[in-house]
Amino acid sequence: MKRAHRSLKAWQQAIELVTAVYTATSSFPTQEKFGLSGQLQRAAVSVPANIAEGFARSGSKELLRFLSIAAGSLSELDTLIELAARLGYLNNAEELNGKVDEVSGLIMGLAASIKRRTP
Repeated sequence: MKRAHRSLKAWQQAIELVTAVYTATSSFPTQEKFGLSGQLQRAAVSVPANIAEGFARSGSKELLRFLSIAAGSLSELDTLIELAARLGYLNNAEELNGKVDEVSGLIMGLAASIKRRTP
């Protein structure tokens, strides 16, 4: 199986974001394990997973669709980070927000590049 997605900066940074989210949520209160903590983790995991799935599909249209889903998951993650910070569960919200912004820019840039090359 080809793993072309692994060479993408967007996928690599999304994996780093997942790691940061899991590290941050490891200190959440126990009652949040299946609540906010789990939602943060699922939203984060969705980003690189959708980038990878899009690259495994045939055609630019499919890839763009999955990049759009990944971008949507980033927006969800951004909202969940804000909630966790307001509830006092996160002390590194700015760091996580910076990573979200970086991955978002990479995904948008990748999508724009694909659109320019697609007839």
